[in-house]
Amino acid sequence: MNLDALQSLTHSDRQADRVVPPSGFTARLTVFAAGAMAFLAVFALALSMATGRLASQWSAELARTATVRIVAPLDQRAAQTEAALALLKTTAGVESARALSDEEQSALLAPWFGPDVSLDGLPVPRLIEIVETADGIDAAGLRLRLSAEVPGAVLDDHSRWREPLVRAASRLRLLGWIATALIVATVAAMVTLAAQAALAANAQVIAVLRLVGATDRYIAQAFIRRFTLRALAGSAAGVVAGVIAVLLMPSGGSEMSGFLTGLRFQGLGWVVPFLIPPLTALVAFSATGRAARRTLENLS
Repeated sequence: MNLDALQSLTHSDRQADRVVPPSGFTARLTVFAAGAMAFLAVFALALSMATGRLASQWSAELARTATVRIVAPLDQRAAQTEAALALLKTTAGVESARALSDEEQSALLAPWFGPDVSLDGLPVPRLIEIVETADGIDAAGLRLRLSAEVPGAVLDDHSRWREPLVRAASRLRLLGWIATALIVATVAAMVTLAAQAALAANAQVIAVLRLVGATDRYIAQAFIRRFTLRALAGSAAGVVAGVIAVLLMPSGGSEMSGFLTGLRFQGLGWVVPFLIPPLTALVAFSATGRAARRTLENLS
């Protein structure tokens, strides 16, 4: 029956179509449920894919950088900073190293202390920014060298920042896929309920069709075709609306671009939302087939 039902999707049969009511709450329910779920699925997939991209970007940026803090008395800070820079120049895996200026460190503290913060009255350590090569640095060996030659230097390789970020991003991606799976399950449940309601409402019509020689396969194919096409049309409209909504997302400023402009598809990712209508149609095809088989058996 599945093969025949698949073939019936591309061949219009007016007589069979009359078996299923062309309008009514079941038609509206199927189209609305498929469209709404497809719309939500677009955002769930966009969030999941954007989270993966941002996590990879942030993790890669943090993986190639490190920071050395010079925690020393003010009269020794400049000398220890120079000593640390000289040591870093001879360290394997260090592409470049430079001490941040007072203006740069003030900019880092501005979100907490305001734009007019002065470093003179604050015990702020001098920061040295390290950019690593592709091979990276030996963090344990560098810490030993710094402790021996620059007692006030503390190396931060950003691993404590990178690992929670990767874990959080992985969980967000997982939540996105779980949301997509729940959406698919909801579509299947709604289509099943709508198909069962339509079959039950047409019990007398089905009885008459059986009397004139119509087989259960013929009747089931009519319902499968109608509900599958309804779900396909509704999900296609929902995907189009979802893609337009994603495109209309505000770009934001440079500070927020990582979050707002990232919440969209990129490259081949734009193909993904357009796979939702065929998937919805497949789910509706399977759900309607099961519902028709059970209901027709009960009406026998």
